[in-house]
Amino acid sequence: PLYKLSKTDDDDFTMEELQKKVLESIEFIQSRTALKPEIGLVLGSGLGGLGERLRDACSIPYEAIPHFARSTAPGHAGRLLVGRLGAKTALCMQGRFHCYEGHPMAELVYPVRVMSKLGIRTLVLTNAAGGMNRDWKPGDLMLITDHINYMGANPLTGPNAEGFGPRFPDMTTAYTPALLYLARKTAADLGIQLREGVYLGYMGPSFETPAEIRLFQSWGAGACGMSTVPEVIAARHCGLNVLAISCITNLAAGILNKPLSSDEVNETAALAGARFSKLLMEIIARI
Repeated sequence: PLYKLSKTDDDDFTMEELQKKVLESIEFIQSRTALKPEIGLVLGSGLGGLGERLRDACSIPYEAIPHFARSTAPGHAGRLLVGRLGAKTALCMQGRFHCYEGHPMAELVYPVRVMSKLGIRTLVLTNAAGGMNRDWKPGDLMLITDHINYMGANPLTGPNAEGFGPRFPDMTTAYTPALLYLARKTAADLGIQLREGVYLGYMGPSFETPAEIRLFQSWGAGACGMSTVPEVIAARHCGLNVLAISCITNLAAGILNKPLSSDEVNETAALAGARFSKLLMEIIARI
């Protein structure tokens, strides 16, 4: 593990080890490219196409980077790209890690910690999500305005990584208000409909039951998925600005009388990919 989750006499040592591992990851990435990324992107299930638009890009498989986990989820290429996106230099994760793959929370958010030490100040996250609003349809895009952590764990559990952020980070504005405004304005200018809602993070890998969806609806959630929340928590702990947008790839269990499948998720995300990429590229250009 990256660091121990229980209180021990060598907590200082384990925090030093985390710092050392992050430095080793950074040195490896910097050995592969001279570009200095200013924006981080995490592309979710079926949404990795934006990464192909990076110019002068360096592509690194996750398994080649010291201390990175390996992505095994369908629709996740498992590559780190560093390149130019318009006038910006971006570090792009084509795919992410999930708890349901067997990764501990510390491994899920390790790339976020690496990004923060590389000098990135803004993190843009995407995901495929199940919509819980009956008026929405597959292919809709939802701006995440807040989240509910229903994953049963928190990536900050254990000794605090003092070199990254405070013991008790504030989450009142987990999603940066200025970036929310920018996303709304950009979508309106482009004529792209952008829904808004609260995202609920669910452990997976089983899809939610209809009873769970009714509970989540009563809590005010608009969409649910199996990612994003740990990364946002870690990003805010590191002091990064955060923007996150979901692609509603299906309506959640019990809303329609049909079974759910990962194939549907990836197919719908791919169909919405061009519109999603257009929106994200313009948002990034305006940051």
